[in-house]
Amino acid sequence: MAHSTETAITPAPRTNENRSTTPGSAGFKDYISSGWAERAEVVPPAREQAGFAAARRARLSAMYPGQRLIVPAGRLKQRSNDTDYAFRAHSAFAHLTGWGSDAEPGAVLVLEPTADGHDATVYFRERAGRDSDEFYANSEIGEFWIGPRPSIAQVAGDLAVSVRGIADLAAVFAAVDTETLVLREADPALTDDVGEARLRFAAEKVLTTNAADSPFSLEINAEHEPDDHFARDLSELRLVKDSYEIAQMRLAVAATARGFEDVIRDLPRSSAHLRGERLVEGVFNTRARSDGNAVGYDTIAASGPHACILHWTRNDGAVVPGDLILIDAGVEVDSYYTADITRTLPVDGTFTEVQRRVYEAVREAADAAFAVAKPGAVFRDVHAAAMEVIARRTAEWGMLPVTAEEALLPDNGHHRRYMVHGTSHHLGLDVHDCAQARRDMYMDGVIEPGMVFTIEPGLYFQPDDLTVPLEYRGIGVRIEDDVLITADGPENLSAGIPRSAADVEAWIATLTA
Repeated sequence: MAHSTETAITPAPRTNENRSTTPGSAGFKDYISSGWAERAEVVPPAREQAGFAAARRARLSAMYPGQRLIVPAGRLKQRSNDTDYAFRAHSAFAHLTGWGSDAEPGAVLVLEPTADGHDATVYFRERAGRDSDEFYANSEIGEFWIGPRPSIAQVAGDLAVSVRGIADLAAVFAAVDTETLVLREADPALTDDVGEARLRFAAEKVLTTNAADSPFSLEINAEHEPDDHFARDLSELRLVKDSYEIAQMRLAVAATARGFEDVIRDLPRSSAHLRGERLVEGVFNTRARSDGNAVGYDTIAASGPHACILHWTRNDGAVVPGDLILIDAGVEVDSYYTADITRTLPVDGTFTEVQRRVYEAVREAADAAFAVAKPGAVFRDVHAAAMEVIARRTAEWGMLPVTAEEALLPDNGHHRRYMVHGTSHHLGLDVHDCAQARRDMYMDGVIEPGMVFTIEPGLYFQPDDLTVPLEYRGIGVRIEDDVLITADGPENLSAGIPRSAADVEAWIATLTA
């Protein structure tokens, strides 16, 4: 077997024996385990989102009666040698527990079937006492290295859910059957052990019953299709946001707006630096860390022709007066909900005539998309509305070999040369939230109140695109807003961040005066 259950549950810390100077003498161990002040065990009240997380678990429980469900938080991911990336729990785990940025690496949520639903338990590696060598010798979980960690009682109070030590997860593995489901992508090592346990259960069934009559099925050497359906359902569970999630989205958008203001105030400094895009990125990321957990995704600070590169994240170019800078950025708040907003700014504060023409065409496309983003509409119609404007404007500017109407025909799409991405995606715990949802629930799904998604058309005229008149080449524009669908229609959560060319110019003038 690839893993032992014990290894999957409590993996051994990375070794550094060849360079370790950690004391190991009996005298040291005796001395370091004593002389500590008593720590008060304060059990916090349940956090605000605990009730919402319980309601989400109840919805999931109703979808899978009688089946054990395992949703891991995931583990630390190695960056280099013994350095890890900052931990972020899997979004499905965060959604079902409400733990957010306080989540512990290696934690696992288990929904154990009962006669009338499921019992939920979070398993995590409880803190080691100061009489344990983990306290000072384990750099991955030792409090001497990473600071205080919560107790089982504290997590149970915080999340308002049953909590047990990670060692107790062994009993769950022992009870795994072929109907047990696991979120595979969250923790590959744990997934392997669930798979082995399912195979073991299946083999024991074959040995003790007539295999043809056995009420189980399992794909050998396959991805296990029921797990895929489970991941899909976890994704679709987030398509409509509850009131807590919507409030968190508002906080994320507000923090992001402050980040854009910081960037604009710093434009004189950024435009004087050889790698000014890096300064733009750094200024925004400072706001994300001060007002939230982190950025929700790598900030795009794309100045000049870099704005034509959709996912430009190297951010090593100059910010040149006279150019536009496209900034696609979002603050992820401590609950993990993230904004995703793009504004395209004239570096020197004023659009040229051609820049303004392109910018206002993109805004026209966004406004057309807003007009159809209403309850009862089909999600893909939002994109179609924006594309009608993009086709019409690029045809007017002489860029298309056909008319706008011909370009919009299903077998054509010439206008998409200048905007190859979609106009909208769902937004929430992930910047591309609900990504594993079925097409008929997502792209072909009906828009409902409580959905949150982006509207983000753009035009990108590559500097070497010979189909584009010379004065347009090297101009890239995107305007992206975060939209909440209400019973009355779309609410632009980011409407407070200026959108029109005139308002953007006034905004920059005010903040850089």
